[in-house]
Amino acid sequence: MKAKDILLYACLGLFLTLNSCSLTYEPVDTYSDITEGVDEENDEVAFKDKAAVQSHLTTIYDQMRDRQEHWYLDLLLIAEAHADNAYAGTTGAEVVPFENNAIEGSNSVVDRDWNRYMEDIARANKLIVNIDSVEDASLTTQERARYKAEAKIFRAMVYFDMVRLWGDIPIIITEAGDITSETIEDVYDDYFPEQSPEIEVYKQIEKDLLEALPDAPENDPTDKTRFSKSVARTLLAKIYAEKPLRDYAKVIQYCNEVAADGFGLVEDFNDLFGMNETGTDAKARNTKEAILEAHFYPGSGNWATWMFGRDLVNWDSNFTWAKWVTPSRDLIRAFESEGDEERYNESIVYYETTWSNYYPSSHYPFMYKLRSANSSIIKYRFADILLLKAEALIMEGDLNEAANIIDQVRLRAGLDGLSNSTKASQDAMIDALLKERRLELAFEGQRWFDLVRLDKVEEVMNAVFAKDSGRKPLAYPFNSNSYRLPIPQAVIDQNPNLVQNPGY
Repeated sequence: MKAKDILLYACLGLFLTLNSCSLTYEPVDTYSDITEGVDEENDEVAFKDKAAVQSHLTTIYDQMRDRQEHWYLDLLLIAEAHADNAYAGTTGAEVVPFENNAIEGSNSVVDRDWNRYMEDIARANKLIVNIDSVEDASLTTQERARYKAEAKIFRAMVYFDMVRLWGDIPIIITEAGDITSETIEDVYDDYFPEQSPEIEVYKQIEKDLLEALPDAPENDPTDKTRFSKSVARTLLAKIYAEKPLRDYAKVIQYCNEVAADGFGLVEDFNDLFGMNETGTDAKARNTKEAILEAHFYPGSGNWATWMFGRDLVNWDSNFTWAKWVTPSRDLIRAFESEGDEERYNESIVYYETTWSNYYPSSHYPFMYKLRSANSSIIKYRFADILLLKAEALIMEGDLNEAANIIDQVRLRAGLDGLSNSTKASQDAMIDALLKERRLELAFEGQRWFDLVRLDKVEEVMNAVFAKDSGRKPLAYPFNSNSYRLPIPQAVIDQNPNLVQNPGY
């Protein structure tokens, strides 16, 4: 009997027992059919009124603060420790494979991330699919369009993270109906979707962002937590730099549009990550450089601090166990060889510890860009977009203008501009760009994706183990299959329409 038939009969058997079969979130590569209430005819509805819609939108925004495991914690593990910026940090079996390239489909981090991302997509879909049918006259046409636009930007952001991690993934943009004996054949593919080719995922992201742009809120300089037009433009610039949709003219266009929205570099790099003078709170929020960030305030702090280092507003809290994402010797050398003291001091800090997994306990380095429970998490910032524009200009052959942009970022860090010999060579400029992005954006979840985007994984990662004495031995050489993570085996076991990525 085919796997599909087995699953059909299984759900049908449950239907005969319970009258209907409604799959829920755990584990999630499906949708939620949980409703907010009933209408006047006593029929179930997704949202009974405007307040229910607004409450759900708040839940979506809360994912940026309250559910950081996948989009921040694990993304840093992948982007920094799976690249050359960091070691895994602990000896845990779930994190070490990201350092020594031994990731498998059974990895609990990979499994958690897939399911959390799919939960996020389900939340976005619920609002996008149902908002126009909400019977509440106080919910205006303009509000419906705005809320839908914000949900589409969120969905695009989630899919962008997913497609860069896994490549071919299911595109889910609707909600599945209840499974009954009459509907089971029709809804099967909704509950057990096939993977779409990577290019189709990018096109869906592009579609969501372009549709969202007219109705999304404008950038608010006093509140960088919103899914604004500027966030949509930032994502458009980033997706057009990726191979499946690559269009460097559009990268430049949207980078320019983000700049026109009023963003720029802060003068003092410390404004982005520092503490106030009394050490009781973050130094600044909503800087002109931040495009999207999650805020944390005294009394409702950010637990992710515990995973990476010390909480400077609570010095001894949760500092008895080894932390994730330990800065690598290779990254430290890169800062030192460039004479980049300012960004080095804002990116890496040393403490005395009770463990010595990678360094002597008396002088142990930690990533420093999340240094207190009150620090903001910056998802996107303007320096990233500036350097992405420089990348596009290099690829388009405008080396002088690209060098001018890179020099802006270097000047802010107190460094000299690029040499004339570097400016004269496209290959040298690409290397200079990669180095600048590495130093500027260390521990912000960019390094691995930079290497993948520019086809540098094998060149960089297969060489770093020989020159970085602190790294654990390489389990498998990096190759073309390494550019994507394995699909979680538990998800494949649940959905027979999914196919494992090559090499796993």
